[in-house]
Amino acid sequence: MAGGDQVFGNHLSESELMPVFETALRRGLNLWDTAAVYGEGSSERILGNFIKATRRDDVILSTKFTPQIASDSPDAMQEMLDGSKARLHADVIDLYWIHNPFDVEKWTPKLVPIAKSGQIRSIGVSNHNLAELKRVNEILGAEGLKVSAVQNHYSLLHRSSERAGIIDYCKENGITFFSYMVLEQGALSGSYDRSHPFPEGSARATSYNHALPELESLLKEIRGIAAARKATVAQIATAWAIAKGTLPIIGVTKISHVDDAARAATLELTPYEIHKMEELAEKTPVNTLREWEKDM
Repeated sequence: MAGGDQVFGNHLSESELMPVFETALRRGLNLWDTAAVYGEGSSERILGNFIKATRRDDVILSTKFTPQIASDSPDAMQEMLDGSKARLHADVIDLYWIHNPFDVEKWTPKLVPIAKSGQIRSIGVSNHNLAELKRVNEILGAEGLKVSAVQNHYSLLHRSSERAGIIDYCKENGITFFSYMVLEQGALSGSYDRSHPFPEGSARATSYNHALPELESLLKEIRGIAAARKATVAQIATAWAIAKGTLPIIGVTKISHVDDAARAATLELTPYEIHKMEELAEKTPVNTLREWEKDM
């Protein structure tokens, strides 16, 4: 329904992606986030093949249980985890997520035996609102476990997790907030504008091309900040997410994307720069909510 090619518009082989993986490890970027549902397992398989050529301890593996593709078996979560472990060539997953709150009461308890058996080191939840997150923590807490990470859509153009109090809750409870779509699939990368739209026929074109004129003021401001720091637009947009106390998940399909991520981690934005970007973003009427998401 939303395969990688439809959402991100890429046709990439292992030979093209291997240098990206190797460069990232050399730059100290070693947490890799995937899911059983991504490419119907192909994302995990490709990543697993790369991991075979490196030391397992040099990589932090993050993958997900997606309720919508679970079987009717009472052991559906274990079965999906087993598939992920096989594809990733890993006996233990460092961070295992419930991909979305399809049925919090049903699926959260299934994490307990998996966590207690040592097959996963930490638990995360993705696309959960604050009430759902708190309920997951209640269920896990009764078993001496807790949510260690949250992964939600978060960018200059999409701050609903901040407004809903989720980021504050994470900070108060020692939970790492992973922000995905920080660059809005390229709309905040500086690579696209009304003269350089997304390729027609792609999901990104449908979602963002009509809004590119509205983004010009915000992108102009980001370009100014970037120029003053000898940085790129993508690096500044990512640095903003870091400054807000989140850990960005960056889609990397080119070595330059790795360089952007590494550089962003070194940038410190001023309170004024953060305020100015947020002020302009607030005036940008762009709906970035995607078909698999809900407003928090």
